[in-house]
Amino acid sequence: VKMSRRRTDSQGSLGPDDEVMPYSDDETDDELEVSTESEVEEPPEIGWKVKANDRPYHQLPEFQKKVFLCMKKSRYSGNAIRTYKYNVLTFIPLNLYEQFKRAANLYFLALLILQLIPDITTLPWYTTLIPLVVVLGVTAIKDLIDDLARHRMDKEINNRKCEVIMDGRFQDSKWRDIQVGDIVRLKKDDFVPADLLLLSSTNPNSLCYVETAELDGETNLKFKFGLRVTDERLQEERQLAEFDALIECEEPNNRLDKFTGTMLWNTERYPLELDNMLLRGCKVRNTEECHGLVIFAGNDTKIMKNGGKTRFKRTKIDELMNYMVYTIFALLLVVSAGLAIGHSYWYDDIGGKSWYLYDGLDQQASYRGFLSFWGYIIVLNTMVPISLYVSVEVIRLGQSKFINWDLQMYFPEKDTPAKARTTTLNEQLGQIQYIFSDKTGTLTQNIMQFKKCTIAGHNYGTEPVDWSWNRLADKKFSFMDHLLVARVRSKKDKEATEFFKLLSLCHTVMAEYKDDDLVYQAASPDEGALVTAARNFGYVFLSRTQDTITIREMEQENTYEMLALLDFNSDRKRMSIILKFPDGRIRLYCKGADTVIYERLSPNSRHKESTQTALDKFANETLRTLCLCYKDISQDEFDAWSRRHREAQVSLVDRETALDRVYEQIEKNLMLIGATAIEDKLQDGVPETIAKLAKADIKIWVLTGDKKETAENIGFSCSLLTDDMDIHYGEDVNEKLRIRQATRRNTPETMRHGKRKPEEPFFPEQGKNALVITGGWLNEILYEKKKKRRRLRLRRLGRRPLLTNPQDGQPMNDWEKEMRQIDFVDMACECESVICCRVTPKQKANVVSLVKKYKKAVTLSIGDGANDVNMIKTADIGVGISGQEGMQAVMSSDYAFAQFRYLQRLLLVHGRWSYIRMCKFLRFFFFKNFAFTLVHFWYSFFNGYSAQVAFEDMFITLYNLCYSSLPVLLVGLLDQDVNDRLSLKFPKLYLPGQQGLLFNYKNFFISLFHGIFVSLIIFFIPYGAFLQTMGQDGEAPSDYQSFAVVMSSTLIFTVNLQISLETSYWTFVNCFAVLGSIAIYFGIMFDIHSAGIHVILPSIFTFTGAASNALRQPYLWLTIILTVGITLLPVICIQFLHKTIWPSVGDKVQRNRKKYERELEEEAKKKPSAFQRGGRSRRSAYAFSHSRGYADLISTGRSIRHRPTGRAGYQGSIREVPHREAENI
Repeated sequence: VKMSRRRTDSQGSLGPDDEVMPYSDDETDDELEVSTESEVEEPPEIGWKVKANDRPYHQLPEFQKKVFLCMKKSRYSGNAIRTYKYNVLTFIPLNLYEQFKRAANLYFLALLILQLIPDITTLPWYTTLIPLVVVLGVTAIKDLIDDLARHRMDKEINNRKCEVIMDGRFQDSKWRDIQVGDIVRLKKDDFVPADLLLLSSTNPNSLCYVETAELDGETNLKFKFGLRVTDERLQEERQLAEFDALIECEEPNNRLDKFTGTMLWNTERYPLELDNMLLRGCKVRNTEECHGLVIFAGNDTKIMKNGGKTRFKRTKIDELMNYMVYTIFALLLVVSAGLAIGHSYWYDDIGGKSWYLYDGLDQQASYRGFLSFWGYIIVLNTMVPISLYVSVEVIRLGQSKFINWDLQMYFPEKDTPAKARTTTLNEQLGQIQYIFSDKTGTLTQNIMQFKKCTIAGHNYGTEPVDWSWNRLADKKFSFMDHLLVARVRSKKDKEATEFFKLLSLCHTVMAEYKDDDLVYQAASPDEGALVTAARNFGYVFLSRTQDTITIREMEQENTYEMLALLDFNSDRKRMSIILKFPDGRIRLYCKGADTVIYERLSPNSRHKESTQTALDKFANETLRTLCLCYKDISQDEFDAWSRRHREAQVSLVDRETALDRVYEQIEKNLMLIGATAIEDKLQDGVPETIAKLAKADIKIWVLTGDKKETAENIGFSCSLLTDDMDIHYGEDVNEKLRIRQATRRNTPETMRHGKRKPEEPFFPEQGKNALVITGGWLNEILYEKKKKRRRLRLRRLGRRPLLTNPQDGQPMNDWEKEMRQIDFVDMACECESVICCRVTPKQKANVVSLVKKYKKAVTLSIGDGANDVNMIKTADIGVGISGQEGMQAVMSSDYAFAQFRYLQRLLLVHGRWSYIRMCKFLRFFFFKNFAFTLVHFWYSFFNGYSAQVAFEDMFITLYNLCYSSLPVLLVGLLDQDVNDRLSLKFPKLYLPGQQGLLFNYKNFFISLFHGIFVSLIIFFIPYGAFLQTMGQDGEAPSDYQSFAVVMSSTLIFTVNLQISLETSYWTFVNCFAVLGSIAIYFGIMFDIHSAGIHVILPSIFTFTGAASNALRQPYLWLTIILTVGITLLPVICIQFLHKTIWPSVGDKVQRNRKKYERELEEEAKKKPSAFQRGGRSRRSAYAFSHSRGYADLISTGRSIRHRPTGRAGYQGSIREVPHREAENI
């Protein structure tokens, strides 16, 4: 495995820094650094100005923008957000406009207009109006319900309360009334209503702790702080009301990780950065009160800017269906035109010369042909059935309800059911080819658990432990080993004592008390897990000041003097603390990644090999490992080092590097104590779900903002990456693409733009490949950053872009850039798995759109934070993980549930069933309408092409409404080839959906020819039977009405029995629907052919007694049976041959269904074995996942409340701690 690749130097020219989140694609031009010194620098124009406590200022003419013609409004957005589509006035016109954008609805409106013209009409107008009104009404009601839900959600958010300074004092205000320049007061656990500049808070140095779960799904706290000047002068209400600073900053943008601006106050300028900003969507924690100035409101806030455009999503089947409706329409025009020409010739030859056909109208044959054309358009309109769209909506609504009601996708712990938030995409769930997943909170729970450890060569962590002996234990903590507890409690094992003492002292965690409970706030979940582990083993971290740490060791409380805190960073991959013990000893404790610790161990250090073996074992279980060590330091050595440390701290040039050098001098000759193993807890069932989806040929890509090593580690945990994979990183990928590009440039121009021959694969050798690529490399590979820098440079120099020198690694033109993107997508798609880390929300969306664009693949994105919203909106289907703190992703998603593992059920069960049902429904629906409509076509050859109908008017109206709709609708709702358990057992059943095999143009033409065949049989066999017939009573039943009755009866039997042959899953409802449809047909027919109804409406009901007369004749019943038999026989034969000679995977599973179900029952009885995670390569990911700690805050004392001199001594027991004023945060 190519695990030991060189890391590119972040300062050098080899490539981008893997640790840094790249610029987003939406950056403002003045953010981009200019790479050459000689260019003319113009000061960037800062366009956003905010005046505190001055609402009229933002309405000045210079801040107005043109909206429409001469109408203008303020460029500063209000704070109300709007996600709904309609209001009271726009609902009816806008909804009708949207519905008539559908080709079929427009077609039926045109048809209705034609039917109102007396010369043309061949069918009454109500045959079209009633179905059209029903369709528009049902769809409008569905849209209205959806939009009312959006209205309710918007109203709830916009009406949240907060305190704003108005008229010199704080008053309650609604979020929607907040404006730019207002000063807002927030309390603990409040959501931040807009993007605010933090002015002051009740914490020391105006620190404010926020939780960003809404933004990125992470629940660990981040800290923000106000400027010193605002902290000192803006604590009182009066001071805040008089505050009149002018803020000049960047325009609103979607960069969650960057903010630049200045504050002008009392003629002084102060620089502003992201650490001074509270972003909308964050939640205030551990801070009683804070004050902020609104900089961006409503749609200008960063969270709203990151939302991306709401795209109207349609399924592939929808698009196909539209194309097929166009095809049918074209067919209809051709057939009608042919029959109209036929009528013109017939009238010339026969019609015009037959006295008994004279109708008193002296019209030309050509004009009669023209009228006949429109007549046939009306007669044959049922080829494009309006009920198709209603039925499709009903089926989709039903499928959505089945997803909502599925108890196996309900998460009881958080009372969260699965929710289909849209009803239009269900069948697309059965066609997914690529899944793009976030990591934090989606694959992982973002919960770290201290699982195992090795101390002095002994491994611990096999059986559960009872913590009742320790009253300060964290109740949620679980560890598996009694022996270690016994050793720690006995106090005889020196190494075990040192191990947990180190964990309780060497960290940057803050402690606070909530309702007499000790609560830790850590810079990362790893830190919290380690300190909690020490706490449970009896080494409880209680509190810290700027230069002391207090812990309880078993039942004894000790305070250690902190001489230096050497914080973690991503290059050092370790942190150390130098402490003075109560007995005067000085000791350095250090913890970090094994790769850096082993290099710094003393030659005398013991247990190296045994710890190394344990590390490999832990890493094999994909636990995050961390080595612990110590070193005793003499007073003289410390004094000498401390002088150098102070010099480095005040260094003006390259202070970071100077400090790192000083840290190196003390962090050597360390003595190893042992190692910890933390589990970054995956959500339940993630590896199994990924394995199952992979068997269904679905590729999973992970797109995360996390660090490369953390993402890679999770890749191994959830089996996305395995040890037999060849892992390729950014520089490797870039090189391969550069070579491919150079080869293409050397190809002659004529060959280059000609027919592309298939390119060579990027990985010709056998074996599995994986791609791990960072956001910086992604920009480099796709030319995003270079393109922008160059454009900016040329703009500043006033030049037009020139052709690029091919040697500078940039695209020569747009075609070359596109080819580069295609190459990247091709390479990524050759890999088993792809992990993109350190990517911005915009980049996540770009990756999804690249795969959609160049692979024409159906994509699904799944995430849980606001940073996933853009990706969720871009993919064909967006899934939000609900039940976490952040709900942004769920609000933008199409489907939502609480756990990643439910995805396999959503796709392999609901998605597959929805696809199969919809395809079967559409194939049959087209068939039954062709079979019905084309009877008129055959009849026209015998009626002078005069657009006379073959059936009675009421039969035509009710055929799609009552006689044939229910059985096919139920197949679309309930049919299943195999049950849900077998669907999950055989993921290969999912493949036909991905390949679109069950509904395509081939299936459509099969339905067309099947319909032509059935209509031919239904017309010509009864026609032959009627030709020379004598009834039992000596009369010939060869009248038009009896003929129509026989044909319609045959059609109803054929269509209902045909759907019975297609049904795989029989229920009482299906059976009732088939028999019920036939019964309804006969019931209604005998009614409308009765004398009673003819007396009431003689002009409409003209078939008096036809049914009873015709169906009295056994001869005609024999004709019906013969016709139905001949239409069904070929279908039965073809189905038999298919299932026996060319069975599909589904057929095979169906055939052996009983056997497989028995196997499943036996498997359920056996206890499932634990999932084997595997790997040999060690991954010390603690140090990589850890973000920079709170060391700066601690060592400068900015986060610590200083205790009054009168209470310097510590008195009282642990229970009194919450009342001490000396507590931090």
